[in-house]
Amino acid sequence: MKKYQLKQLLFIGLFLFTIVLHAQVTLEKEIKITDLAMYFNGERNQNSTNNGETTPHDYAYGRTLTPHGDCLKTYKNFVFMSWYRGGKSDRHVMLTRYNMETGSMKTIEFPHQHTGFKGKWWIGETHNTIAIAISPKNGTIHMVYDMHAYTNSGVFVNDYFRYSYSVENAAELPDEEFTLDKFVKDPVDGDYKHTTMDGVRNAPKYDRFTYPQFFLSDEGELFLTARDGTSHDGAQAFIKYDATAKKWGNFFYFNALGAASKGETHDWSIYGSMKYVDGKIRIGFQRRLRNGSDKYQYQNGVYYAYSDDPTGASKWKNHKGELITFPIVKAEEALVFEPGDLVETALKDNVHIVGGFNWTVTENGDVHIISKVTDKENNVTKNIHSYKPNGASEFIISTDFSGAQSLYTSGNDVFVVGLNSSGRPFVDRTVGGTNNFIRVYEQTSGRQFNKGKVHISNGKLYYYLLETKPNNNDDVRTTYLQVIDLSIFSSPKELAVSLVSPTNNQSFNEGENVQLFATATSDENQTITKVEFIVNGSVLFEDTAAPFTYNWVPNGFGNYTVKTTAYQDDGKSITSSEIFIEVKEIDKSDLTIDTYRLQNMESKQFLVAAASAQPVTMSNTAETEDKHWEFVKSNVNEKIVYNIDSKQSGILRATGGGFSAGAYLVVSTTKASFASDSDKIWTVHYNETDETFRFEAGNSKRFMYHDADGKVYTKNLDETNTRSIWRAIPISQTLSTENKNFTSASINVFPNPAKNNFVIKFNNLNKVSVKIYNLLGMLVYENSTEDNVLEIENNSKFSSGLYLIKVTGHRDKVYHTKLMIE
Repeated sequence: MKKYQLKQLLFIGLFLFTIVLHAQVTLEKEIKITDLAMYFNGERNQNSTNNGETTPHDYAYGRTLTPHGDCLKTYKNFVFMSWYRGGKSDRHVMLTRYNMETGSMKTIEFPHQHTGFKGKWWIGETHNTIAIAISPKNGTIHMVYDMHAYTNSGVFVNDYFRYSYSVENAAELPDEEFTLDKFVKDPVDGDYKHTTMDGVRNAPKYDRFTYPQFFLSDEGELFLTARDGTSHDGAQAFIKYDATAKKWGNFFYFNALGAASKGETHDWSIYGSMKYVDGKIRIGFQRRLRNGSDKYQYQNGVYYAYSDDPTGASKWKNHKGELITFPIVKAEEALVFEPGDLVETALKDNVHIVGGFNWTVTENGDVHIISKVTDKENNVTKNIHSYKPNGASEFIISTDFSGAQSLYTSGNDVFVVGLNSSGRPFVDRTVGGTNNFIRVYEQTSGRQFNKGKVHISNGKLYYYLLETKPNNNDDVRTTYLQVIDLSIFSSPKELAVSLVSPTNNQSFNEGENVQLFATATSDENQTITKVEFIVNGSVLFEDTAAPFTYNWVPNGFGNYTVKTTAYQDDGKSITSSEIFIEVKEIDKSDLTIDTYRLQNMESKQFLVAAASAQPVTMSNTAETEDKHWEFVKSNVNEKIVYNIDSKQSGILRATGGGFSAGAYLVVSTTKASFASDSDKIWTVHYNETDETFRFEAGNSKRFMYHDADGKVYTKNLDETNTRSIWRAIPISQTLSTENKNFTSASINVFPNPAKNNFVIKFNNLNKVSVKIYNLLGMLVYENSTEDNVLEIENNSKFSSGLYLIKVTGHRDKVYHTKLMIE
């Protein structure tokens, strides 16, 4: 990596620790799009013969098709969304246009329908997405349908490729003129499903495509990219639209099909995406090699390349700037690193690299790639953020990353956008070229969603969302569009401070963590020296470097006032508006008020949901949804009982003595609550003394029990048997210590700023590991200790500047703070 002068380091530091400098991230709009989005409410069965129009809609892969794929775009003051209308006998293609200025919405229904798995209309197929784009050159609308690489045969004769497009300037016509007749009919079949993009039917040119996506160059040139081929021999193709001639050109291929016949050891397929970012066509991908003998079950590698040719037709280079073969045959020419090297297993098919892969590049030229690798032999999963700051010669590979599905960029910022554990949107942000993701926005109330697609344009985040429903009975769902103002382009010009979190009149349960988060900007030629968090008129905490945050657990229920004051170099200060929050007293025996992790008191492990009719398991960690449980209460035979419902796999069942997998095992059912069957209801017993629970199967006197053999049964046991005693830990609480004061752990550094030596103090933390990083993300210090104080001598390890300290404690709970060396 290139060396940076101190002046450059300080400049980077100013940006590294400035989070949402300019204004608060806010939800600008939420608009209902439809109540009729298609949803597959049947069984997962690729061989289904259930073709009745009124029967449940079976499916091949997943239940949700809308929103999915490249289905969301903006053009001028309009937002365009593609979707399919349910139910099972309908399945029509729909295009909705929303006007951001007037609030009006217009939807066009197309006569053609969802294809179905292998042409079987009654089997839902989540590959059948609808990519959409608008050409800024002539206002034409373009839609390409994912046909899952089908060929020109069987039911797909002359239906192997589907493309719809409009006349010029249709994208901005008035609502009353935005109609189906503005789309061009196929001259052969008279429908809107063109099998070509150049007017000539040519199956070898257009069949076998999947994963279509559009992108625009900086000059407004429209491109389409898709994978041609199969999952083990597939190439990334791309094609450019000529807006003047109103026709598409010829496909170029980034990688070669049939690589084994061109000098590679095996054929391989590409899994990734092509985009136009920071002035160039670029590609990031992983490779699936047709090789059944190595340790990789599916994909391997992280690869990246870009073209210095604006059309992408030549001059492809790897991240080092070295020319590569085009089309590429040996993927190693574009290799960044191998995730499989970060895990220990060498067993055949035991390295799993699927999902969690995406990439982006900022306007400054910082490259960011996320990926994930699982070691199946050792049950270890690592989320990886690899990033290359502009000017650096190599990527920084970090596993200090919580994981995500997608990355987005706007300006010089990088965003992770997703849904939190309650199904509500959040936004994490880091400055380009860094790995310091900070949550800058999160919805804590309102509607809940189970999936969404994101598009960022002109400082606004457009989030197309599918609302969660309590059961799977309906074959339609409701979708919404949220518009979130990222406020990333305005420049700070004067002293200002804003209390971002909590919000006015927000309420919290007793014992719940309240994250205090403020943003502050200084007058020009000044800097912020500190920010104070003031609760009920007294300073609770002061922070001397951004991000200005503090995790606070109020020491009792009642009403609190909160405000924040920022100070700059010249002593000038400014105070935010005061907000009010309420901390509510809770009945700790009531398990219906939250979602919980269930921890066994003896083993300290957490209950994990399983597939239908499979025994539940236990885990040392509890962050994923298969370890999150809800209690649904009902009155059965004049007795209060509960279903224990996984957020992922349905309610629990207590089996009997004749269960084939083992007598009295506890199993998942995938059934929704509420079920009053005697083997699916539970009686909750609460111990007020230590705030623990026992879960009795019905009224059988048999209690949920984590046996020493690792399995979970129901057994008739004395109430003192700790293997039948459980903790119910709300998912909002941090798993930091084994006592009930979950949020009491913290770290402090003094002196700070430091000139030479400094001390890190660990409060309510025992065995910890300590890592200290400089502003480029490079590790400069590492140690571990069981003491509550760590004295560190500088010894020229730390030059002047800002550093991030990462402390990992019990159950891998991570704490961060900052250090300034003068």
